[in-house]
Amino acid sequence: MGGDSRKRKDAGLAALVARRLALVADVSALTAEALRLNQKLSGIEMEVLRLQLEIGRRGGSAQLVQDLHNAEDGAAVARQTRLKSEDRIVAIEGEIADVDRALAQATSGSGGDRP
Repeated sequence: MGGDSRKRKDAGLAALVARRLALVADVSALTAEALRLNQKLSGIEMEVLRLQLEIGRRGGSAQLVQDLHNAEDGAAVARQTRLKSEDRIVAIEGEIADVDRALAQATSGSGGDRP
Protein backbone atom coordinates (compact mmCIF):
# COMPACT_ATOMS: atom_id res chain seq x y z
CA MET A 1 0.00 0.00 0.00
CA GLY A 2 1.42 3.41 -0.96
CA GLY A 3 2.14 6.08 1.62
CA ASP A 4 -0.66 8.41 0.51
CA SER A 5 -3.14 5.57 0.32
CA ARG A 6 -2.16 4.38 3.79
CA LYS A 7 -2.50 7.91 5.19
CA ARG A 8 -5.98 8.23 3.67
CA LYS A 9 -7.00 4.87 5.12
CA ASP A 10 -5.60 5.84 8.54
CA ALA A 11 -7.43 9.17 8.38
CA GLY A 12 -10.64 7.38 7.45
CA LEU A 13 -10.24 4.95 10.34
CA ALA A 14 -9.51 7.80 12.72
CA ALA A 15 -12.65 9.59 11.56
CA LEU A 16 -14.74 6.45 12.08
CA VAL A 17 -13.31 5.92 15.56
CA ALA A 18 -13.93 9.58 16.45
CA ARG A 19 -17.51 9.26 15.17
CA ARG A 20 -18.03 6.12 17.24
CA LEU A 21 -16.70 7.80 20.37
CA ALA A 22 -19.00 10.78 19.84
CA LEU A 23 -22.00 8.49 19.35
CA VAL A 24 -21.16 6.50 22.48
CA ALA A 25 -20.94 9.77 24.42
CA ASP A 26 -24.36 10.75 23.05
CA VAL A 27 -25.86 7.41 24.11
CA SER A 28 -24.31 7.79 27.54
CA ALA A 29 -25.81 11.26 27.99
CA LEU A 30 -29.21 10.13 26.73
CA THR A 31 -29.15 7.10 29.03
CA ALA A 32 -28.42 9.34 32.00
CA GLU A 33 -31.32 11.57 30.93
CA ALA A 34 -33.61 8.53 30.59
CA LEU A 35 -32.69 7.45 34.11
CA ARG A 36 -33.44 10.93 35.40
CA LEU A 37 -36.80 10.87 33.62
CA ASN A 38 -37.58 7.45 35.12
CA GLN A 39 -36.87 8.81 38.59
CA LYS A 40 -39.03 11.86 37.93
CA LEU A 41 -41.84 9.68 36.59
CA SER A 42 -41.63 7.40 39.63
CA GLY A 43 -41.97 10.40 41.92
CA ILE A 44 -44.98 11.70 39.99
CA GLU A 45 -46.61 8.27 40.03
CA MET A 46 -46.15 8.12 43.80
CA GLU A 47 -47.83 11.52 44.05
CA VAL A 48 -50.73 10.24 41.92
CA LEU A 49 -51.15 7.27 44.25
CA ARG A 50 -50.99 9.51 47.32
CA LEU A 51 -53.65 11.81 45.90
CA GLN A 52 -55.87 8.89 44.94
CA LEU A 53 -55.62 7.52 48.48
CA GLU A 54 -56.36 10.93 49.94
CA ILE A 55 -59.41 11.33 47.71
CA GLY A 56 -60.53 7.83 48.71
CA ARG A 57 -60.25 8.70 52.42
CA ARG A 58 -61.57 12.25 52.49
CA GLY A 59 -63.54 12.54 49.30
CA GLY A 60 -62.70 14.52 46.23
CA SER A 61 -62.34 18.15 47.14
CA ALA A 62 -61.89 20.43 44.17
CA GLN A 63 -58.25 21.08 45.10
CA LEU A 64 -57.37 17.38 45.51
CA VAL A 65 -59.04 16.51 42.21
CA GLN A 66 -57.18 19.35 40.47
CA ASP A 67 -53.89 18.23 42.05
CA LEU A 68 -54.55 14.68 40.86
CA HIS A 69 -55.27 15.84 37.31
CA ASN A 70 -52.09 17.95 37.33
CA ALA A 71 -50.03 15.01 38.57
CA GLU A 72 -51.54 12.70 35.94
CA ASP A 73 -50.78 15.27 33.23
CA GLY A 74 -47.20 15.54 34.52
CA ALA A 75 -46.85 11.75 34.42
CA ALA A 76 -48.10 11.67 30.83
CA VAL A 77 -45.58 14.33 29.79
CA ALA A 78 -42.76 12.49 31.57
CA ARG A 79 -43.72 9.20 29.88
CA GLN A 80 -43.78 10.85 26.45
CA THR A 81 -40.43 12.52 27.03
CA ARG A 82 -38.93 9.23 28.22
CA LEU A 83 -40.22 7.43 25.11
CA LYS A 84 -38.65 10.07 22.86
CA SER A 85 -35.37 9.69 24.71
CA GLU A 86 -35.51 5.90 24.34
CA ASP A 87 -36.23 6.26 20.61
CA ARG A 88 -33.20 8.54 20.24
CA ILE A 89 -31.04 6.00 22.09
CA VAL A 90 -32.17 3.22 19.74
CA ALA A 91 -31.47 5.41 16.70
CA ILE A 92 -27.97 6.29 17.89
CA GLU A 93 -27.25 2.65 18.75
CA GLY A 94 -28.15 1.89 15.12
CA GLU A 95 -25.64 4.52 13.99
CA ILE A 96 -23.01 2.92 16.23
CA ALA A 97 -23.71 -0.44 14.60
CA ASP A 98 -23.28 1.19 11.18
CA VAL A 99 -19.93 2.67 12.23
CA ASP A 100 -18.86 -0.70 13.65
CA ARG A 101 -19.66 -2.37 10.33
CA ALA A 102 -17.70 0.31 8.47
CA LEU A 103 -14.76 -0.18 10.84
CA ALA A 104 -14.89 -3.94 10.39
CA GLN A 105 -15.00 -3.55 6.63
CA ALA A 106 -12.16 -1.02 6.61
CA THR A 107 -9.95 -3.25 8.73
CA SER A 108 -10.90 -6.64 7.29
CA GLY A 109 -7.84 -6.79 5.08
CA SER A 110 -5.42 -5.28 7.55
CA GLY A 111 -3.86 -8.53 8.69
CA GLY A 112 -5.77 -8.69 11.94
CA ASP A 113 -4.95 -5.17 13.12
CA ARG A 114 -8.51 -4.44 14.10
CA PRO A 115 -9.21 -1.44 16.31
